[in-house]
Order: sequence, then C-alpha cells, then structure tokens
Amino acid sequence: MNMTDRVQSPAKQAVDDAQSSSITEKRRMTLVKKEPTLNLTPNALVVLRKRYLKKNDKSEPIETPEELFWRVAKAIAKGDASYEGAERIEETSYKFYRLMASLDFIPNSPTLMNAGRRLGQLAACFVLPVEDSIDSIFEAIKHAAMIHKSGGGTGFSFSRLRPENDKVLSTQGIASGPVSFMTVFDSATETVKQGGTRRGANMGILRVDHPDIEKFITCKTDNDRMTNFNISVAVTDSFMEAVERDMDYDLINPRTREPSGRISARKIFDQIVNAAWKNGEPGIVFIDAMNRFNPTPHVGMIESTNPCGEQPLLPYESCNLGSINLSHMVRDGKIDFAYLREVVWDAVHFLDNVIEVNKYPLPKIQELTKANRKIGLGVMGFADMLIGLGISYNSEEAVQTAEEVMAFIQKESKAASAHLGETRGNFPNYKGSAYDRPDTPFMRNATTTTVAPTGTISIIGSCSSGIEPLFAISFVRKVLDNEELLEVHPLFQKVAKERGFYSEELMKRIAERGSIKDFMEIPEDVRRVFVVSHDVSPEWHIRIQAAFQKHTDNAVSKTINFPFAATVEDVATAYLKAFQLGCKGLTIYRDGSRDLQVLNIQRKPQYPQVEPRPRPDRTTGFTERIDTGCGKLYVTINRDEYGYCEVFAQMGKAGGCAYSQIEATSRLISLALRSGVKMEAIVRQLMGIRCPSPVWKNGEQVVSCSDAIAKVLNHHAETHVASVAAEMGACPDCGSAVEHEGGCIVCRSCGFSRCS
Repeated sequence: MNMTDRVQSPAKQAVDDAQSSSITEKRRMTLVKKEPTLNLTPNALVVLRKRYLKKNDKSEPIETPEELFWRVAKAIAKGDASYEGAERIEETSYKFYRLMASLDFIPNSPTLMNAGRRLGQLAACFVLPVEDSIDSIFEAIKHAAMIHKSGGGTGFSFSRLRPENDKVLSTQGIASGPVSFMTVFDSATETVKQGGTRRGANMGILRVDHPDIEKFITCKTDNDRMTNFNISVAVTDSFMEAVERDMDYDLINPRTREPSGRISARKIFDQIVNAAWKNGEPGIVFIDAMNRFNPTPHVGMIESTNPCGEQPLLPYESCNLGSINLSHMVRDGKIDFAYLREVVWDAVHFLDNVIEVNKYPLPKIQELTKANRKIGLGVMGFADMLIGLGISYNSEEAVQTAEEVMAFIQKESKAASAHLGETRGNFPNYKGSAYDRPDTPFMRNATTTTVAPTGTISIIGSCSSGIEPLFAISFVRKVLDNEELLEVHPLFQKVAKERGFYSEELMKRIAERGSIKDFMEIPEDVRRVFVVSHDVSPEWHIRIQAAFQKHTDNAVSKTINFPFAATVEDVATAYLKAFQLGCKGLTIYRDGSRDLQVLNIQRKPQYPQVEPRPRPDRTTGFTERIDTGCGKLYVTINRDEYGYCEVFAQMGKAGGCAYSQIEATSRLISLALRSGVKMEAIVRQLMGIRCPSPVWKNGEQVVSCSDAIAKVLNHHAETHVASVAAEMGACPDCGSAVEHEGGCIVCRSCGFSRCS
C-alpha cells in the first residue's frame, strides 16, 4: 500500500465530512457523556505528583489525577459563560475533561498547574519590551519577575539598547551594552522560582546587525554563565545573502540608527556556528521570515520569541499552548482524520476559553492578548504515529506525513476559529490583519498553531516528545534501594513479542547501546522503523522541522541533534539548509558538547596548589532540616563576602562513627568552598551516594546523609547546580539521561524539566 492510499484518502474523506460548521449535537453528547478511563503510566504519575497535583503545607498531594483534570476542565469551561450561557458550562466541562483524561490533548504546564486555583495564570509564553533607558530596562526586569512567579517564561529583544562604550548623554558617561544588562536579568530570574514548580526561563535575542553582536555570540561560551537564558541571533535575509556571497554588511547603532561600521558576514556566521558547535548556543531566529507571517503587522513588528523560540510575540503579548497526542490518531495502521478533526475543534475551543478565564500578570498583557487572541495548538507523539503507520522517521514518507498531518490541523484549526469568530466575534485587531479579506469574514484568533516542546506533558501523555524522534528504545531506570527497572518502548515490546525476538537480555543490551540499528538478530523492517534520535542525520531532522513549519502559523521548536564527531562545517550546512527550507529558527545540540570545556591550549595545563581563604569572624546563612534514613539531618550553609564558605551538618541522635562521618564531610565541603571549588562540583561528588536506608522526601529520594547535604546545597546554591547537572547530560534528581528538546532539558524517568 502506498502513502497516498494510506493517508490521503482518509484525509480527503475527513475534509469532505468537515464541510458542516460543527459536529452534530447527537455525536457531541455521545462524546461528552462517556468518561474515558484514565490510563497513566508510573512515570506519568511521578510527574503529576511532583509538578502538577495540588499539595498541602507539607508538600503532600491532596488531589488525584482525575481531580486535576476535572479542576482544569471546569475552570476553562467557564469561558463559555459570556457566549453560550451558563447552561452550557456543564456540557463543556465534560467535553474538556474527556479531551484531557483521554490524553488526546494536554494544555501547557501553567494551565494544568493553575487553572481553578487562586493564582489562575494559565499562559506559558510572554514577550516584554526593552527600550534604551534605565527606566525601561528595570521595568522589564520587574515585569519579568511577576511573570516568572506566575509560571510563565519571557522573551526579550535587547537590540534597541545602545552598544557598549556608546555615549550616555544624560550622564555624560558610557553605556555598558546589552550583554551586561542581560546578566542583571539573569540574576533576577535566579531569585524568582516559577510558582515553586517551574524555574524562570528567558530568551535573549540580539539582531545580527547590532554593534555588540560578537560579544553576544560568545556570552554563553562558559556554561556557568546566564543559565536562565537561551540566546538566539536575529538573522535577516540580507545577512544570509551576504554570507552566501561572502560580503560585508553594516552594523547599525540603535541609538542613532546610523551605520557604525562594516564587518564580514561570513566572519560573524562562522562565529555563530563555532559557538553553537561548542555548546549549542546561540540559536538562530530568522526574523524576516517571522515578520513575513506576522498576522497583525499594523499592530507591531515581531522582535522576540518565548524562551524556546517557537512563539513569536509582540511586546506585552502572551500565548497559551496545547498539544494533540498524534499517537492516539492512528487506527488500524491509518490516520483517523475524522477523529483528529474532532480533537482539533475541541482543542481550539479549549484554548480560546483559556484567554477568557486567564488571570494576566499585567493589565498591558491582558489588553494586547485579548486584542489578538493568539493560541498555539501543536502536536506530540509524532514519532509514535510514524511507528504505528510503519514509516521510518528518516524517510520521504515521514516528511510527506508531517506535511499532511500539520496541513490538516492548520486547516481545521482555522475552520474552528472561524466558527468561534462567527458566534463570539473576531479578535479585535482583525481589521488590518492578514485575515481582513472578503473570503475570510470571521476569525477568532490571530494565530492558531505552534509546535512547542512538550517536555513533561508528553510524559503524562505517554508518548514521544513533540515532533522529535524516539530518544531511546529501552533504558534502565533507577528506583528505591538502588534497584534498576528495565523500561522498553511499548510499541517495540509489542512488536518484539509478536515477532518472537523479545528477551530481557536483548532489551538490556539495547538499553546499553541506545540504538537497534546494529542488532542483526532484529528483523530489518523493525530496525528501519524504530530509529532513535542519533540514527537520524541532521538533514532529516531539518526536513521534518521544515515540513511542519510549512503549515504552522508561529514557529516549530525542535532540536537538531548532531553526533559528537560532527564538524563545524556540518553545523554551518544545517543553518544554511534551515534558511533555504523556510524554517523560522534553528536549535542544534552536538552530543556531549557540554560534557567538557574545549581547550585551545596545547601545552599541559598547570594546576597550582591553593591555600583556602580564612574564615571570617562573622558569617550569615540558614539552616534546613531534611529527613534521611538515619534520622532528621540539620544542614547549615554560611557565606561571607565572597560567597558560600562553610557547611555544618548535625543529626540529633547520631553518635560515634555516624557523627564523625557527617562532621568530616562538612569540614571537607567547607575547605573546598573556601579554596574556590565550585558548588556544582561538590554537589556532583556527593549526590547519589547511597546507604542502606533511603527515604522519600517531598517527592524525591534521599539515599544517604551525603546525598541529603548535596540536595540542600543544590536547592540553595547561587551557581545553578541543577542546571549544570542537566547540561552535563545527567538528571540532577535521579541521575538518568536527559533529552534536549528545543531549548528544554527533560528527564523521562522522573520528570525533571528545565528550559534555557
């Protein structure tokens, strides 16, 4: 059976069925009254307990997953009140509960966390303006802190700030430049943790024609700097043309808007590529492509995106996101387009209602968000869908499937938005927008589609992340008492048992290697379909991204994975390919590139012995109590004017050997801190050391007194030890391998997640 027979015929049939403006009432009531059975994996339950379920003062969950979905469904259904009448809210609640509890669609994390609760901030993506004045800069920092506290992430363009050493007329001084102010934003973000469950995340963007572009490109070469930022260069079409023709281009001073010099485009491009090859940053945003598809150019131009780059927004605009689980859209080896259509329409209704009931962190954000009403419906489970269709991820069929599926979602999301526009009214900035034409008299939302990273919500949905390939066919997960559980992708396990080649020994061997491409005992057709990320060449990664981008309003978040041995030229080729194929941005990650610092010095490095700085007479600090298998441990961390300088640990009932071991550990930590050893290096040595009596504390396992001390340090250190551990490729909570997805880092074993 060819691709047309398998996919296009159902698509045509579904489109024909979609001519009516809505699903029949009888069909609707059949859907909403049948509550689905909530089928959650152990990993999904871990993530829900750790991040999403309501908790009491002791951080213990006080709601079930079913209650969570009902809480969200009822809160979002209230958005119907102004349009459909209160009598429809109950019916809509059933519809939204079924939509989520079936795991067919899951909204972004702030909606799951905050809907139906006092905070009530439901959007994930925000962009704030940064104008060239101290007042504007620090107002942006204040507003970002408010957004981070409410659970959102922020994007900024620093392109309007005058360059370093430029004149400051009001004080007769000189400017410090965008990069120096970014460090202030970073420090403020570190202070505010998002609602206690999400770390603050930022996107920092600088135009490629800004005079400080070279300093910006290298500002994250040190992995310990700006750990709360993703950074991207806003690249113009003219710059890319200058690169291809090996020409110079103008640098423009944003204060005067006059050229301040010329520089080789190839030189700057090479610097971007080299920095990305070393540690994945900066990314690239094709800013002209984003503005070509800006639906409201009469309102303003796009300058920045959200932290993961997939959501271009105007200053003071926000957007809420949600993802359809494509793995549920396959029936008997075919895509069920009729069912997909129903999910799309219900999801658009859900996301539009979010705009109504959301509690916005700033009046300006509420005003512009409701004026444009942007929503971002995306997908997850694409790799699982391909497996269900018998299609290899790195194939022409996969590219065609990506285009067909996203084109269908785009068409139906527009139809659903038009229906809402007809019944509820167009978005207020419709006049003058890209939709202001006789053939589109109605449109509720300025945008309807975004392909975002799905991180933890794909763990809840038990599907592959976003549009990424599988990360692993099987892996080993560590649980209590150092026990290891073998986990195998359910579709692979099913095929292996049906085809007769399943064995525990084989699955363990696969877990060690990650890929099955070299296991000749596995049938060739199975090896062809079950590919993992590092089996897929960068070209195929980019082609899949471009296929989705072709039918997506906003942008597509995806990580282009490279093997460790990839060259700088390979990365350069990827950037050029992405530009040629119409992508709106690109994020790359070379496997293992953040595991070591690349040294250009050829001689043997010298490591001088150091004398620890003396302990001052007076220090300041705090004491935290943490439960261990041996009893309650009290950990005190003190600091002096240079930073953290000493650690004391004491256990009330401990004596003899246990007491001396705790004291010895504390003294050695203190000695290391006053000798200049970074906190993250200390944490890496202590975290995970096990004793025979582990315990659970606030959803995480404490496996020894040394591990307990490391966890206290990890929670409070200013050097972002959790971030560093994740950058190193290991989860800071459980030690399992982490996935890099569109600027996010996710552990599918325990649910740890960090963006930027």
